[in-house]
Amino acid sequence: MKFYPKGTLPEQANMFFIYGDGGTGKTSLTKQFSGEKWLITFDKSTNPIRKDIDTSVLVIEEQDFPIIQQLVIKAVTKAINNPEFDVIILDNVTGLQNLVLENIDGASKDGRQNYQKLQLWFRQLGYKLRESGKTIYVTAHQNDNGTNGLDGKGRFSADMNEKTFNAFTSMFDVVGRIYIDGGKRLIDLDPENGNHAKNRLDDRKLIEANDLVNNKQEEVI
Repeated sequence: MKFYPKGTLPEQANMFFIYGDGGTGKTSLTKQFSGEKWLITFDKSTNPIRKDIDTSVLVIEEQDFPIIQQLVIKAVTKAINNPEFDVIILDNVTGLQNLVLENIDGASKDGRQNYQKLQLWFRQLGYKLRESGKTIYVTAHQNDNGTNGLDGKGRFSADMNEKTFNAFTSMFDVVGRIYIDGGKRLIDLDPENGNHAKNRLDDRKLIEANDLVNNKQEEVI
């Protein structure tokens, strides 16, 4: 533990978690973050950023699957300790979750205990990212749960085990769903819509995707 006398808490870098369907531009949002970026991709969807001269990319390959937990922690630690990088990006943690769970399932047949281990591992990863002092951007796929009740609230969620998602994103400042409506890319940040969403940085509830990092913009009406 570390104690801070009143008024001495240091400012923390921001953490963003965005989920949505394929093709909505989750990976492209990395362009909004300033500084040198370190990105690890779990689905090789790197075309949107392949020409970005400020982004170094680590691509997970099939031979890495059996040791994915150790590999990710080692790689994240290396990025944290490298002062060259300002932003750490994990692209498609839905894929990461599935790989981690496969490894845990292979070591034990106790389903409930396996999910507890999954949640713990992602919570520890979240803490590591929170304490890094770097800006964090994470993406995931979405689940479409269909209409939930008469008002349709709670239809969309990140494609992750619910408790694992909660354990991981509890430390994030922004959680939102990106989608396309009328040709516009929008991000829903309103938890009252019943989807996975929150915004601790400002009061905006619905924004254009290009204004994710620029919190001086007004919300979409």
